[in-house]
Amino acid sequence: MEGQGTGDAPPAVEILSVEKTYPNGTRALLPVDLRVAEGEFVTLLGPSGCGKSTLLKMVAGLLAPSDGRLLLWRRPVSEVEATGHRLSFVFQEATLMPWARVQANVRLPLDLAGVPRAEADRRVHDALAMVGLEKFSRQLPRELSGGMQMRVSIARGLVTRPTLLLMDEPFGALDEITRNKLDGDLLELWQRNRLTVVFVTHSIHEAVFLSNRVVVMAARPGRIVDEVAIDEPYPRGPDFRVSTAFSHYAKRLQDSLLRASGADVEHALA
Repeated sequence: MEGQGTGDAPPAVEILSVEKTYPNGTRALLPVDLRVAEGEFVTLLGPSGCGKSTLLKMVAGLLAPSDGRLLLWRRPVSEVEATGHRLSFVFQEATLMPWARVQANVRLPLDLAGVPRAEADRRVHDALAMVGLEKFSRQLPRELSGGMQMRVSIARGLVTRPTLLLMDEPFGALDEITRNKLDGDLLELWQRNRLTVVFVTHSIHEAVFLSNRVVVMAARPGRIVDEVAIDEPYPRGPDFRVSTAFSHYAKRLQDSLLRASGADVEHALA
């Protein structure tokens, strides 16, 4: 299956000259311009401190930009529900309620929205089935592995049936084997549910494996320095990770990050 972006649909995300300066004067982001097509899987790649998470939180409406505009399906972020679309945010940590069972953790957004219990429970079952955890609904978070806890967090993001999924380094704390497995599972969910995904990582290999397009960011202050289309078909499996094409894309991204790091050093010394 090829990338899902559709040329006729309005962009799912439009970031228009968005910048961020904190009250203490720290300039976290220079003006950023970026468009994400509906159905795309776009990854923000860069070192810590380059503004990836800041930008993602602004797309989610969790953080206000200092300047510029953010649109979702051509409407302000605060009006996304009026477009018939929904967004969900998956954080770096699973952020589960330790005293609550898996089912209750996943149901939380529906409880907060006042969804009737019977309907909510059906949707929780469906979301857990999507991540392969339907048999673990009665477990407590401490009874699950780190990878399983992250699956619960993703299920909580999916239970609201979003069309836009924002993910902030969700697999960064996991071992490589678990991380690779969840990357593959995420691509299956993206394709099956026809999601638009904006994903943050500092892993070049993860970015190449997942993305239609990788947006490279550099720090001090944060800015976009490159965009690389990963023009490879889906589904992508383990063989893709050891292919010549994969190595080519990884080298291109590595070179881009190294050039940006050199520019950062010159900027800091100036």
